[in-house]
Amino acid sequence: MRRLSGFLLAGAIMLLPAFSQGHDVVRAQAAPAFTFDGEVALWTLAIKPDQTAAFETVMAKVREALLKSEKPERKAQAAGWKVVKDVAPLKDGNIRYTHIINPVVKGADYTIVAILYEGFTDPAEQRALYEQYRNAFATNYGASVGSVVMDLSKP
Repeated sequence: MRRLSGFLLAGAIMLLPAFSQGHDVVRAQAAPAFTFDGEVALWTLAIKPDQTAAFETVMAKVREALLKSEKPERKAQAAGWKVVKDVAPLKDGNIRYTHIINPVVKGADYTIVAILYEGFTDPAEQRALYEQYRNAFATNYGASVGSVVMDLSKP
């Protein structure tokens, strides 16, 4: 978990300045893939309270990009990816969203910006989606990745 959190933070630090300099597409394509090693992943973010609609719009675009992709792994990602919004805000006012990824698609890149850029190739649209996502983002709480040890729905 600590390694994944460090990876996410390092990735964000590397990507944000690059995007602000107008090299969006090149940097998104050059960024390392964000993959999960386990069977199930719970990935948690905090979104600014006045930006929840923008974040949900971006995630709808992620869904659209995954579903229209010709790559079978992208369709598999969409089939196993849910996003849950907390009922109550966090103490700092931000809203927690947890991505439930079950099953994880082995080797698939879960980088939101990379998925968006793959699905939407117009540079102006890419920039707008990136800005919408960047402006909504407050904190990355990291991910918990592992294997199912017991499925209570099965004997």
